[in-house]
Amino acid sequence: MSTLRYIYNVMSDENTRKNKSAMMGKESIGKLIMKVSLPIMISMLVQALYNIVDSIFVSWLSEEALAAVTLAYPLQNLMIAFAIGTAVGVNSLLSRRLGEGKEEEADNAGRNGIFLSILTWLGFALFGIIFAKPFLALFTEDDQLLSMALSYSRICLIASIGIFIEVTCERIMQASGDSFHSMITQTVGAIANIILDPIFIFTFKMGVAGAAIATVIGQIIAAILAVFFIIRGKHININMRGFKPKGNTIVDIYRVGFPTIITNSISTLMVSALNGILIAFSTTAVSVFGVYFKLQSFVFMPVFGLSAGLISIIGYNYGAKNRHRITETVRKGCMISFGIMAVGFLFFQFFPHLLLNMFNSTEQMYALGIPALRIISFCFLPASISIALGSAFQGTGIGMYTMIISILRQLGILVPAAYIMSKLFGISGVWWSFLVSDIIGISLSIMFYLKIYRTKIKPLSND
Repeated sequence: MSTLRYIYNVMSDENTRKNKSAMMGKESIGKLIMKVSLPIMISMLVQALYNIVDSIFVSWLSEEALAAVTLAYPLQNLMIAFAIGTAVGVNSLLSRRLGEGKEEEADNAGRNGIFLSILTWLGFALFGIIFAKPFLALFTEDDQLLSMALSYSRICLIASIGIFIEVTCERIMQASGDSFHSMITQTVGAIANIILDPIFIFTFKMGVAGAAIATVIGQIIAAILAVFFIIRGKHININMRGFKPKGNTIVDIYRVGFPTIITNSISTLMVSALNGILIAFSTTAVSVFGVYFKLQSFVFMPVFGLSAGLISIIGYNYGAKNRHRITETVRKGCMISFGIMAVGFLFFQFFPHLLLNMFNSTEQMYALGIPALRIISFCFLPASISIALGSAFQGTGIGMYTMIISILRQLGILVPAAYIMSKLFGISGVWWSFLVSDIIGISLSIMFYLKIYRTKIKPLSND
C-alpha cells in the first residue's frame, strides 16, 4: 500500500507537466522504469483477468454463445489493433517532442491523436453497420449463431468510441510520465465491465448483446476518466477549439503506429492458420491451443506493459539526445522482462495441471495440454528479450522493425514451421515450432537493435 501511495504522490495532479517530463530525463533508470511501467503492468494484468472472466460468463449461456463471441474475435482484434497502433504512434512522437523541449509540438501530437482516434472510430462504426454481416457470414451458415455474433459485433463496433479515446489518452499520460492514472482508467473500465457483465447478460436477460453492452460501457467510463485526468493533470493541452489536422504530424504518428497496427493484426491470421493445422489432429488440440492463448496473456501482458513504459522513457531521452539513459533503459528493461518471463516459464513447467484446471478440463485435455504448456513455454525466454528490444525501435521512431519481426515470426516462420514439424513429429512438432520461431525472432531483434544503436543511438551525446 505504501508503494502505491508513493507512486501516487510522484504522479499526482499537483505536479506540473514539466516536472513529470523532467523526471523522464533525470530520475534513476531503475526507479523510473518501475514508476512508469509498474502501473501499466498492473492494468495489463487486470485486462488479462477480464478477458478470461468475460469468456466464462458468456460460456454459462451456451456453447453457441461462446462460439458467437469467438466468431467476432477477428473484428474486435482488428479494432483494438488500430486503437493501440495509433496510440503507440502518439506516445512515441509525444515523448520525443517533450524530450526535445518542444511542448507546443507535443500538444499538437496529442490533439492529432485525439482526432485520429475519433476518425478511426467512425470508420469502424460504418464497417459495423455495412460490412459486419457479410464478413461474419463467411464463417458460418447457422442463422442463430450468425445472429448472436452479428449482435455482439455491431454493438462493439458502433459504440467503440470509448476504446479509441481511452487508449489514446492513456498513452498520452504515459508519454508524459504519468502511468498511475493510466492504470486507474484501465482498471476502473475493466472492473466496470466485469460487474456489468452478469447484470446485462443474466439479470436483464440480454444474452450475448448484454456482454457487448457491458464491454462498451466499461470502455466509455474509462475514456471519460482518462480525459478528466489529462485535463486536470495538465499533461498536454488537448483543447480542440480551432483545431486543424496537420499532415506531417499524422505521418509521424503512423510512421510508428502503422507497423504496430499490422503487428497486432496478424495474430488473427496466425491463430486461424494454427487452428487449421491442429484441427487435423482433434478438436481437443484446438481447445488446448485456445486455453494456452488465454493463459499466456498473464505472462505476456505485464511484459507488454513494461514495454509501453520503456517506449516513453526511450522516446523522451532520444529526443533529449541522452545516449547513456537510452542504453541503460534497454539493458534494465531486458533484465526485468526476462525475469517476468522466467517466472511464467517455471509456473508453466511445474503447475500446468493447475492452469488447465481453471477451464474445467477433461482427461483428454490434461493428457494433451500438460506437455503442450510445458513445451510452448520455452518460447517465453527468447520472447522476453525480443519484446524489450522492440521498445527501442518504437521509442526511436522506427516501428517498421517491430512489424517486420512480428510478421516473420508469426506468419513467415511459425506457421510454416508448425505445418512441417507436425508432419515430421506429430502434434508435439506444432508446440516446438513456437520455440523455433522465437529463437529466430530474438536473432532478428538483436540484429536490428545493433543497427539502430550504430546509426541512431551511438551518435547522440552522452550527458
